Amino acid sequence: MTPHQYLEWEAEQDLRYEYDGGKLTAMTGGTLPHNGLTLNLLTALRPHIKARGCRINVLAAKVQVQEMGPYYYPDLVVSCDRRDLEATKLIRYPKLVVEVLSPGTESKDRGKRFRELQRSETLQEYVLVDYESMLVECFRRSEGRFWIYEAFEEGEMLRLESLGFEMAIATLYEDVQLDTNKA
Repeated sequence: MTPHQYLEWEAEQDLRYEYDGGKLTAMTGGTLPHNGLTLNLLTALRPHIKARGCRINVLAAKVQVQEMGPYYYPDLVVSCDRRDLEATKLIRYPKLVVEVLSPGTESKDRGKRFRELQRSETLQEYVLVDYESMLVECFRRSEGRFWIYEAFEEGEMLRLESLGFEMAIATLYEDVQLDTNKA
């Protein structure tokens, strides 16, 4: 299936599908902790993002990494690019992508997905939120092809430098029952 065929086909489907090199992956529902973490981050970030004239989307927002794909559905994406502000089908110029890890997607989120997203010229931060413990890992674009890694743990403040935003890790994990049965 070509990227064009995928876009036409998926528009008629009941489920969402990611596309990567002709391969389709159905997007299934997440867990309650996954949902809680995504909602907590959205709730904290949204007023800040809106005041900056940026756009924030969760779960059902498709991101196009390059013209020929891949196409992903991250847990949360922020774009401040004017070309994305009125988009109705997908985000092409992400500034921040957040993935809440889960047993089924963790290796892909840490590996292939991150490598692909690095090809986006506008992406400034890629964030992984752990589902087992209070841990957030942030990868920030630096000079050239280099990315800087910073981890935030319980008792610390999460800093999203691309957005000039800070929040307590405790706020992100508030009312979330962590999945301590990591498979």
